[in-house]
Amino acid sequence: MTGSMASVPRAQSSAYATAQHQFDAAAEALHLNDSLRARLREVKRELVVHFPLEFDDGHFEVFTGYRVQHSIARGPAKGGLRYSASTTMDDMRAFAMLMTWKAAVVNLPFGGAKGGVTVDPKRLSDGELERLTRRFTTEIALLVGPNKDVPAPDLGTDARVMSWIMDTLSMHAGHSLPAAVTGKPIDIGGSAGRESSTGRGLASVTVEALRDASMRVDGASVAIQGFGQVGSHAARLFAAHGCRIVAVSDSGGGVYRAGGIDLPTLRAVRREGGRLSESGAGDRITNAELIELDVDLLVPAAVESQIRADNVPRVRARMVAEGANAPVTAAADQVLHDRGVVVVPDILANSGGVIVSYFELVQDLQAFFWAAGEVNTKLDNIIMRSYHQVREEAVARGGSLRDAAYRIAVGKVARATAVRGIYP
Repeated sequence: MTGSMASVPRAQSSAYATAQHQFDAAAEALHLNDSLRARLREVKRELVVHFPLEFDDGHFEVFTGYRVQHSIARGPAKGGLRYSASTTMDDMRAFAMLMTWKAAVVNLPFGGAKGGVTVDPKRLSDGELERLTRRFTTEIALLVGPNKDVPAPDLGTDARVMSWIMDTLSMHAGHSLPAAVTGKPIDIGGSAGRESSTGRGLASVTVEALRDASMRVDGASVAIQGFGQVGSHAARLFAAHGCRIVAVSDSGGGVYRAGGIDLPTLRAVRREGGRLSESGAGDRITNAELIELDVDLLVPAAVESQIRADNVPRVRARMVAEGANAPVTAAADQVLHDRGVVVVPDILANSGGVIVSYFELVQDLQAFFWAAGEVNTKLDNIIMRSYHQVREEAVARGGSLRDAAYRIAVGKVARATAVRGIYP
């Protein structure tokens, strides 16, 4: 299979509109009153900041950053920070709302938040990246911190960026605040197992969903869009279950090999900063072609809105597991459901990251740390229990796994919001 290299296409529909559509469906099914619907349908708090960065050559540019909190009814806000040239307020609102439901469906005491800076981090030197991070942290410091709003890594950020954020907040406080962020290096209070957590949770839930759908696991063909922290670990774990990884891509396209791709080769290419499409591990394909492959399992683990009304008729996978946030639009989701395609929804499928972020916060607050094996066991227990609750809800009341997950999550947040009342 051939095809020119192409970047992952941007969303063609509003991510926030999709998030609100999913909430509306759950609110209707739960018969929420108008007051609760009005409160939960919109985000609670938005902060937009504009700040200068001095580049290494002495010139300045002004960047725009965001921090959005959707709900704090069940606990402090929790959510990632992304550095991307395509970061928008609409995305931040949508993902903050998704984080609220994600924490609720796996029963974590968090609300939802999201933030980021509109910047291409690849154009910054290490020094410029650190200065941008520290200045952005200072700008949003009035909102974030332990017991208030705890950031974590996301697209374009990593453990190193989290260490700069933690250090900046600590300098402002005058003492160390390891619980100010999660996804930190282990040397300063990070948790064992955090790096692989989202991919691990994704693989565990999806393998169980394959079995429940009476689909094969051993030998199942899998295509994964996105080979970053989520996709790479998920690929390794799917392969450990006997799945056959036939296609993998990054933003520059990917490779396809019907007999299965050699994953160590791809990991080596990724470590060296190369393009997967140039790895020689298979025939070149575009991201659009990967989405349309005839496979048992499709895992969109890159960015939002990859399966849309315009391409969903060509999606041939029997199951879709959402490794990314909102990779399937509402219109496409309905088409897949009507065709009998099982979709493992993002708020459950990729919740492993926030679960282990919760573990990291608990360990930081207690100054008592767990081994990787214990973290992985606790992660599996929580995410599998949550999956079975979602599946039981879907069987008992009907609808898709997404419908069931949203009914559970929105119900929990609505009850917490109602019990707390309105101040003053």
